[in-house]
Amino acid sequence: MTRYPPEPPGREEVVTILAKLGDRTPDDVTEQIGSLEVAWLISEVEQQYHVTLELSDETLAQMVTISGAVATLADLLSGVPDG
Repeated sequence: MTRYPPEPPGREEVVTILAKLGDRTPDDVTEQIGSLEVAWLISEVEQQYHVTLELSDETLAQMVTISGAVATLADLLSGVPDG
């Protein structure tokens, strides 16, 4: 049985999403995330979860590393209601 919504993306999934930008391998993705990568990640997560995330400047600032993005997305998506 598939859980809806799916679990928030973990580190491996975030790296995989970021690797798709620029057709990179996961090994090519660095811990630091640039603004274009953050925008890509948010867009991909919004599509996967069928939500629109309302992100403050403070929240975006927490997403400048993979670790920060994983933690922030977990916090944001914990409030997504079950379908």
